[in-house]
Amino acid sequence: MTDALVYVVILNWNGRDDTLACLASLAQSTYQPGRIVLVDQGSTDGTVEAVRRSFPAVEVVQTGGNTGFARGMNAGIRHALAAGATHVLLLNNDTIVAPAMLERLVVQHAPDIGMIGPAIFYAGRPHQIWSTGGGINPVLFEMTGNHGRGQSLPTRPAERAFLSGCAMLIPRRVFEDVGLFDERFFMYYEDLDLCLRIGQAGYRLLLVPDAHLWHRVSQSSGGPNTPGERYHTARSSGIFFRKHMHGWRIPLILLYRSLSALRWTVRLARQDNAPALAAYWRGLRHGWLNREDLSS
Repeated sequence: MTDALVYVVILNWNGRDDTLACLASLAQSTYQPGRIVLVDQGSTDGTVEAVRRSFPAVEVVQTGGNTGFARGMNAGIRHALAAGATHVLLLNNDTIVAPAMLERLVVQHAPDIGMIGPAIFYAGRPHQIWSTGGGINPVLFEMTGNHGRGQSLPTRPAERAFLSGCAMLIPRRVFEDVGLFDERFFMYYEDLDLCLRIGQAGYRLLLVPDAHLWHRVSQSSGGPNTPGERYHTARSSGIFFRKHMHGWRIPLILLYRSLSALRWTVRLARQDNAPALAAYWRGLRHGWLNREDLSS
């Protein structure tokens, strides 16, 4: 891909130290991207000033406020595409990239591949896998396989139905064919939604196991099982399943999601985590009962 113009789009909201560390790791890449775009969502911690001081070549797009992951990333994607990007690497700011990561993603490019992603490890446990992607159940639209517990690292590039939004290399033509992130998702499920749409359009999604990334998990929502994390996960799940369930799948998905809600209720109650439990049910109500147009 000698003629490729790869843009890296990084989203930030009050994550100065993480963002500076991410940019520093990108500076060590063996494959230097054409441009790096920082989308700042109204940070008040001095991120923009610090980035302009330390990394003056980074292009800054400011949204003026925290508009969420999908809307913020879309602002960066539109900026990159307008500037002529042939590929866009979407990257969480709370990640550290291995020097060879981008190079190993880029060399896997092929016309039928719609998304390429690395193996992702926990930043705090650098040898423990966080995500190697996974499958999508064709009936319930749940993630399956190698995302979550019990993961293993393949020995060669492997096809996936789902790759984490932490790091996605996507060709320009895919955005032109299937569109950008669905902006009804504020946080969570927007990556699953995009992966599903890309796969349905006939493209392959590829995990590259020797491309490595380290991720600080759930920083933007406050951490696992906090009220923010439980609210946004529940709300986005309602939007996602309402969008994709049709016909004979509807009763099966509704039954499965009801059982999932019961399991989470019991789990949070046993943890005596009343704030997270209340936030979870508020998120379910907002995600399932809001009547926004879900036709796209």
